[in-house]
Amino acid sequence: MSDKWIKILCGKLYTGLEARFLEHAEILVHGQYIEEVGSNLPCPEGTEILDLSHLTVTPGMIDAHMHPEFFNWRDVYSDTIYNSDGYRTLATYCTAERALHGGFTTIRSMGWFRESYELDVKRAINEGYLPGARLVVAPHLLGTTGSHADMTQTVRSNPVLCDFMEHQYSGLGNGPDFFTAAVRREKKLGADFIKIMATGGFATPYDDPDDIQLNDAEFKAIFDTARELRIPVTAHAYGPRLMKKLIGFGITGIEHGSLMDEESAEMFEQTGTYLVPTFSPFHEAIYPDPKKMAQKSPEFQRKLGIYQEQMQKGRKIIVDSHIKLGYGTDFVAAYQNYESGMEFRCMMESGMDAFRILQAATKNNAEICEIDSITGTIEKGKYADIAGWKRNLLTDKDALRDCSFVMKEGTVYEAKSYLNVE
Repeated sequence: MSDKWIKILCGKLYTGLEARFLEHAEILVHGQYIEEVGSNLPCPEGTEILDLSHLTVTPGMIDAHMHPEFFNWRDVYSDTIYNSDGYRTLATYCTAERALHGGFTTIRSMGWFRESYELDVKRAINEGYLPGARLVVAPHLLGTTGSHADMTQTVRSNPVLCDFMEHQYSGLGNGPDFFTAAVRREKKLGADFIKIMATGGFATPYDDPDDIQLNDAEFKAIFDTARELRIPVTAHAYGPRLMKKLIGFGITGIEHGSLMDEESAEMFEQTGTYLVPTFSPFHEAIYPDPKKMAQKSPEFQRKLGIYQEQMQKGRKIIVDSHIKLGYGTDFVAAYQNYESGMEFRCMMESGMDAFRILQAATKNNAEICEIDSITGTIEKGKYADIAGWKRNLLTDKDALRDCSFVMKEGTVYEAKSYLNVE
């Protein structure tokens, strides 16, 4: 462990603790940790001075909804047949490394259909063998036959192959006993949280975003087991019927929520249930972009057309609400999965206040990931996870796509701009 002292001179500083910038603040870093935050800080002889007075300094950003198993989003629909577990593992590491260079020091991996060994990538990064963003991991998606968790839908015209492949998905099954065992297995493997595919989706061909794809006995088995094992649960969910049901079961949080209504929003607010709204994958439906829409699958395009009006209403409800929001991208089409700064643009274009977005991507996400004791804010005792941005974070929609400085646990890494990714 390094015993090095570094003083960072900030132009503006967003600590994650309040909705304002501190002017000309300083951060004193000792080894991996933040030692002090303030002005004119005394420091030991030999302290390295990093002059970031031309930048706005923030906590390292967190993307709380990512699928890192791909080198390129164009591989997603061929994954069912063509990609090996080893290939996904390498892609997961590549994504974690690229995310770090973009100023995102933590990413939350939402699980996948097959094995991807994300826990091994997490371990290698945590043990210092590989540089990359910190991973918070749900190893597998849990869901039922024919659900959004069942990518064998893509080969359903070959029932023999479809049935064979279904048995290769360890998170796919039916009935309360299966889901009790599945939650226990995820915990055994080292999962940080449980991810359930509770509803249909836009990208899969033969289900619907407003479906409810587990019955109450299956839900109860998941939540009872998770509560006993003290592991949080989140769910892929779009529609109000399902969100109300999940909140009634005491779910920790929900991903997407794109078809939100006023009653559901009030339930979120009253219970403190968080929402990671993932505006990015659906932005082309809210603010029509024919070029990006054309890059999505025919099923994705068709469903976005059907639900466009309801999604537009739902987005406004989310923006106007007091729901505790996280920040996540969920890129599986049109953008590369490490382009985490795109969500900032989509949230701003939807009318959300910049400070609310920054809080979502830092303090709130750290709490959602249950790592707020070590990161998410710039304050004494936290890891020195720090990013610097040359663009105006209050007005520039592309500010988080153009990183100028990144430090993770006291080590400085190369910063990269992802403004022109193909």
